[in-house]
Amino acid sequence: MSRKNQTVVTEFLLLGFGSLNGMRIILFVLCLLVYVMTLLGNITIIILISTSQLLHSPMYFFLCHLSFSDMMLTTDIVPNLLHIILEGGRTMPFLECIIQFQLFGASTGMECLLLSVMSYDRYLAICNPLSYVSIMGTKLKHHLVLWSWVLSFAITLTIATFMSNLHFCGPNVIDHFFCDYVPILRLSCSDTRLLQIVDLVLTAPVTLLPFVLIIISYICISIVILKIPTGTGRQKAFSTCSSHLTVVCIFYLSLIAIYLIPSSGKSVIALKILSFMYTVITPSLNPLIYSLRNQEIKATFMKMFCFRYKI
Repeated sequence: MSRKNQTVVTEFLLLGFGSLNGMRIILFVLCLLVYVMTLLGNITIIILISTSQLLHSPMYFFLCHLSFSDMMLTTDIVPNLLHIILEGGRTMPFLECIIQFQLFGASTGMECLLLSVMSYDRYLAICNPLSYVSIMGTKLKHHLVLWSWVLSFAITLTIATFMSNLHFCGPNVIDHFFCDYVPILRLSCSDTRLLQIVDLVLTAPVTLLPFVLIIISYICISIVILKIPTGTGRQKAFSTCSSHLTVVCIFYLSLIAIYLIPSSGKSVIALKILSFMYTVITPSLNPLIYSLRNQEIKATFMKMFCFRYKI
């Protein structure tokens, strides 16, 4: 059938969690509570780091941007998800769908790059402490964050531009709760081979390469920690990077489960649950992990809370 005789699709119908319509109210309340908790937790982290001199170090500067990236990710997904849950689905214009993918991809790429930058920061602090201040100066930390934002947005914008040129002439139903890359491609009646090649070439440096750098950094850190003669010294050194390592494990396990395990090995509902964990739950956990496992953040929070309470 020629493209002239086919209906051109200009909007998509997102089904969300259609099979869980009987739990619509519970799911809505859960998502709303988690979203509010995510915003409050990450905003608190940003305020603490911005106002406390104790937290004016490169590690917390990077954490501040990680919190902003988490808020961008969850704000891109959750408000639309709440709409879908209430209405039992939602029709989304093609342009809005592409913009949602752009923000989702940029925040994911930013988190990959930022986590690798944070692992490099921990590597310098533990393996090369005498040169840490001179290397990780004001200019370098700002340049690392700036280039992380620029690269993540530029790469996702390139992919989104290719996607905006695709033709859709068949079904317009996306059995998901947001406009992810694979569900959109499956609906296209265009040849997507070039886009898939571009996607692989562009995303590998901001996903797989940072993961490799993180592994190398922690191998070096582990070697140095094991050489510390006292148990107290080893525990103190490990405690400085335990929060970051926990976040890295949660983040990359989610990505691997969603995008690297073949789709044939996952049901639709399993994919939705994994995506829900990654886009909704994980951003709410990061502030808890960093606050509960970090003595400086806990001390700063208690100091600020007690000061406000006395006033």
